Amino acid sequence: MADWIIVVDDDISNLKIAGHILSKENMRVTALKSGQALLDYIAEKGVPDLVLLDIRMPEMDGFETLAKLREQEAEGEEVPVIFLTADENEETETKGLSLGAMDFIKKPFVPDVLTLRARHIIELNHLQKNLELEVDKKTQENERLFIHVVQALAEAIDAKDTYTNGHSGRVAQYAREIARRYGYKGKRLDDIYMMGLLHDVGKIGIPDAIINKPAKLTDEEFEAIKNHPVMGARILKSIKEMPSLATGARWHHERYDGSGYPDRLSGTDIPEEARITAVADAYDAMSSKRSYRDALPQGIVREEIEKGSGIQFDPVFADIMLAMIDEDTEYHMKEN
Repeated sequence: MADWIIVVDDDISNLKIAGHILSKENMRVTALKSGQALLDYIAEKGVPDLVLLDIRMPEMDGFETLAKLREQEAEGEEVPVIFLTADENEETETKGLSLGAMDFIKKPFVPDVLTLRARHIIELNHLQKNLELEVDKKTQENERLFIHVVQALAEAIDAKDTYTNGHSGRVAQYAREIARRYGYKGKRLDDIYMMGLLHDVGKIGIPDAIINKPAKLTDEEFEAIKNHPVMGARILKSIKEMPSLATGARWHHERYDGSGYPDRLSGTDIPEEARITAVADAYDAMSSKRSYRDALPQGIVREEIEKGSGIQFDPVFADIMLAMIDEDTEYHMKEN
C-alpha cells in the first residue's frame, strides 16, 4: 500500500508542486489549504503516514495547528509532522521541535530533498511502531510467564495447609472484584490480584506441623504464625519489578482499629490494597473448610463481616463485600 501524505499549505502552487513530486514517487497525496481543514480531515478520515505542514498560514499557523492536532490525537497515534518553511532561524526550529515536529523542509522545494526526508520520516515512524509492538508483545509474554510462576508458587503455599486448598487463588479473585467495584482498573487490578495470590507467601517458612495442627496453638506456635506477614514481605521485596507485592503480604492481618499485626497500623495508615486483601482473606477463611469445622453458613459469614466493619475491616471495603454476598444468592463464593 502506498504511503499516505497530507500536505497543508495556503499557497496552491506549493500544494501542486509537492503533490507532483511525491506522486511521482508512488506516494498518495492529499492537499489541504488550512490548519482547520487538516484537523477536520484527520478526525473524519484517520491518521496518515506523514503530514507536511506549512508554518505561515492565515487564521491558524502551523505551530497552533500542530498543538491542536496533538490534543485531538489518541495516545500512541501521533502522526509524524514535517514543517514547511521559508524561514531559517533557530527560534522557529526550536519552537517547532518543542511542539513535536520531526523535521523541517525549506521552500522552494528541492525534489530529492523532499522525497528523501518524507521517506526517511515515514520509515523511521514505521520502525518505531513495529519496535513498540514487539516490546509490548514481549512484555505481555513476560507478564503471562510471571503470572504462571506466581500461580504455581501460590499453589505450593496452599499445599502446605491441608485445609486451605485454593485459598490464595480465591482471595486474589475476591480482592480483585472488591477493587474493581471500588474503581480500580487495568494494571492496578492485575497488581492486587497478584498481591492476593502471594499474601500468604510467608507461610513457606512456618513448619507444616504448626500450620496443620488441629488442636489449639500454643502461644509460641501462634507467635510463629504471626511472623508470616513479616517473612512474606521480606521474600517479596526481593522482586524489584513489583515492589508493591510486599504490601498485601505484610499488612493483610492489620485491623482497622489498630489491634492487628505485625505493625499495629490503623485506619487509612494501612495501605489500601492491604485493607482490601484483609476483607477478602477473612471472607475466604470463614467460607472454607477447616480441620475443626465445615464452611460457615453464608448468613453467619455475612454477619461476621458486618460486625467487623470499622473494627477489623475498612467499612468501605466491608460494604462492598457485603454487597457481593447479597448478590451471591446460591452461595457460590466458597470452597468447593
